Amino acid sequence: MLLLSYLWVPSDLPADDSYAQTISAVQPKMVKIYGAGGIRGLEAYQSGLIISDQGHVLTVWSYVLDTEDVVVVLNDGRRFQSQLIGADPRLGIAILRIELTETPYFTRQASAEPEPGDRILAFSNLYGVATGNEPASVLHGTIAARTQLAARRGAFKTTYKGPVFILDAMTNNPGAAGGALTDRQGNLIGLLGKELRNAENEIWLNYAIPIAVLANSIDDLIAGRTPSQAGNADRQKPAQALNPTLLGFVLIPDVLDKTPAFVDNVRKGSVAEKMQLQPDDLILFANERIASTCKQLVEELSFIDRIDPVTLTIQRGQNLIDITLQVP
Repeated sequence: MLLLSYLWVPSDLPADDSYAQTISAVQPKMVKIYGAGGIRGLEAYQSGLIISDQGHVLTVWSYVLDTEDVVVVLNDGRRFQSQLIGADPRLGIAILRIELTETPYFTRQASAEPEPGDRILAFSNLYGVATGNEPASVLHGTIAARTQLAARRGAFKTTYKGPVFILDAMTNNPGAAGGALTDRQGNLIGLLGKELRNAENEIWLNYAIPIAVLANSIDDLIAGRTPSQAGNADRQKPAQALNPTLLGFVLIPDVLDKTPAFVDNVRKGSVAEKMQLQPDDLILFANERIASTCKQLVEELSFIDRIDPVTLTIQRGQNLIDITLQVP
């Protein structure tokens, strides 16, 4: 089925106040992203948007980026190999960089908070219909509500639990994640989220994360800093703390500055094996604190007494799973 880009302009708007000018200004700031996927029904594409004049691209953090061969395609069809600058699993975002300067990009200056009923435009490469110099698909709708996200992807919870805009527009489609939500003037107000459905009624959610919520993390990632979280100044380390060895697993060799916290192997008979931790699991959080690199995980465990349980949030394939470990 071929899905064509859709735009509806309300008849109550005067001709010179149409969305055409806004759309033309936004399209050069949108990109198509291609990477891992293509098997077991996993789409190998998603959307993104340019947020600096140095080629920084904001998108969602997903399995699509789990490869060294992530290609970014511009509105005019130019293709670039990208570099993953950083990711914030708490917010579900990632920053890529391409060798590109002097290009249109979204600024993130403070603007009035959108209200329910405000008209919006949603730009994305939904269903992957744009592969070259075709424009992003555009949906028109309104903000239905602002609320806290309580959702799940499949049978597993999302790591993001903050405020979202619920949209009266069908944005919850394959490939749409990482797209831009703008107001009528083309100002960036949100990032289209991953496919999710409501945990209470199983209805799929059309939503976006407010850009104001992401601003500090975006700045940290571009600057090469670990996204900020509550500091360790008031935390004290116990005399006997947890560590991967006590829990019964070994991480991959920590050879990079930010080596991801992948499990290399699990010791037989350990609590990790009992709770079904597996090799190749990627640990993201320890007790809801970021621990997505080997160094971060070891540091976070050092604040937990060995007699206390620790809940690890892991990525296994495309799913997020919580596993609670406690040393007997």
